[in-house]
Amino acid sequence: MRVHFIVHESFEAPGAYETWARNQGHDVTYSRVYAGEALPTNAEGIDFLIVMGGPQDPATTLNECPHFNSKDEQALIASAVSAGKAVIGICLGSQLIGEALGAPFSHSPEREIGKFPITLTEDGRKEAMFSHFAKTLDVGHWHNDMPGLTPGAKILAYSEGCPRQIVQYSDRVFGFQCHMELTPDVVELLIAHSEKDLNRAAEYRFVNTPEELRAHDYSEMNQVLFGFLDKLEAYYKAAQA
Repeated sequence: MRVHFIVHESFEAPGAYETWARNQGHDVTYSRVYAGEALPTNAEGIDFLIVMGGPQDPATTLNECPHFNSKDEQALIASAVSAGKAVIGICLGSQLIGEALGAPFSHSPEREIGKFPITLTEDGRKEAMFSHFAKTLDVGHWHNDMPGLTPGAKILAYSEGCPRQIVQYSDRVFGFQCHMELTPDVVELLIAHSEKDLNRAAEYRFVNTPEELRAHDYSEMNQVLFGFLDKLEAYYKAAQA
């Protein structure tokens, strides 16, 4: 299996997604665009395309952020979807999937930073790849926006602060607004970058303090994420056979 990560910023690291890919012995490659690494020219050499988060949004221009080419990323995502690849977007990545498929992103009702519960919808409870999820699960969050919905998209999970936490665009294309990949190391990177927001934690319903962020256990949600990725890999391989 060939897993390719698009990483927008050093502090938005792949975390548990990368751990899973390496533990599975997959061939892992990267486009660390913040470091000037190029995007693949097409999706031909990729099985799993995983698009990470970032402080940008899909409307961010090259003038505003010279290392982030939203249109080129959307084109790569669209080609991967058309070619039947497995595509996962996290936070900004989920919004880029929606945009690539014609569904504009929007602002979430609440800013969420920390660890808060998501709840599976009826569609989420019916989806086999999420059968190991509890109906309600505490997961990581670090966002202000949320992905758009195509006509065929299904919302699989929501939170009190955001109605679109996990979106299924097709049988192998998923957007995770939430951050199930967070680990203590990744959280430290995000804390260092987000000092201004975290200093205002008391102003928001769903923003943890740095102390609260460091006290959370992220291992359970990581294991649940691994279970989803295992199922998606098995489904993808069966479809390729």
